[in-house]
Amino acid sequence: MSNLLYLIAVILVIAWAIGFVGYNIGGIIHILLVIAIIAIILRVIQGRNIL
Repeated sequence: MSNLLYLIAVILVIAWAIGFVGYNIGGIIHILLVIAIIAIILRVIQGRNIL
């Protein structure tokens, strides 16, 4: 029985770590999207081609 509890604890810790890293990566992705949108807006204002 204790082996099963140990296995559940390990799975929960791994799931927590994946969620924590995923949340932080999600924040980074949002920051990169904002930077990309700002860069596109600046190019449009300056009159350059977007692509």
